[in-house]
Amino acid sequence: MKSPKLRFINYILAVCNLALAAILYPSLPEQIPMNWNIDGTVTYDDKHLIFLMCGMAILFAFLFDILPKIDPRKKNYEKFGGFYDVFCIFMQGFLLMMTGIILMETFRPGTLSVPLIIMISTGILFLFIGNYMPKVRSNYYMGIKTPWTLSSEEVWHKTHRLGGKCFCIAGIIMIIFAFLPDQTVMFWITMLCTIIAGIIPTIMSYIWWKQEQHNL
Repeated sequence: MKSPKLRFINYILAVCNLALAAILYPSLPEQIPMNWNIDGTVTYDDKHLIFLMCGMAILFAFLFDILPKIDPRKKNYEKFGGFYDVFCIFMQGFLLMMTGIILMETFRPGTLSVPLIIMISTGILFLFIGNYMPKVRSNYYMGIKTPWTLSSEEVWHKTHRLGGKCFCIAGIIMIIFAFLPDQTVMFWITMLCTIIAGIIPTIMSYIWWKQEQHNL
């Protein structure tokens, strides 16, 4: 990738995630909050599951480095390496935030509005991805990977330009509706935005590919 320093931060955040959980683990009760349901209820699980979040961070840190190197189109990563590095850090930050939420709600239940934080964070993530999606070049690991985008550079470009707009719009909607008092409505808006933002570019990628084949 373009910045060794950013790659290093990717690992530092993953280690901080693990260290935070390990340090506070002896003080945790046997049951901690792990899931916030759409009806507002909280599900508690065994405290050792806190390391599931930390384990994901460590695993992702390695995958973020390994997968681009084994991608058949790995040279294309140099064209969007800056975005990729920042994306990796963003995802590590998101996982670290989730661990922090679990710990905060364990020691001080009700301090945070978890659904609000998650929905706003997801909206920001969508805005971030949508803004940079048009810059992502053809690869087998990141982006909207359909048989039609992978078979045509032009279709890939059109699909990701449209996908960027869809993700940005979805992100804005999520942030706006995050302040609704009804958590069930918030959940379904998030799901609907996610599905639509993914389906529209996927359908269009097939249509553009068919048009391209027709013009050959």
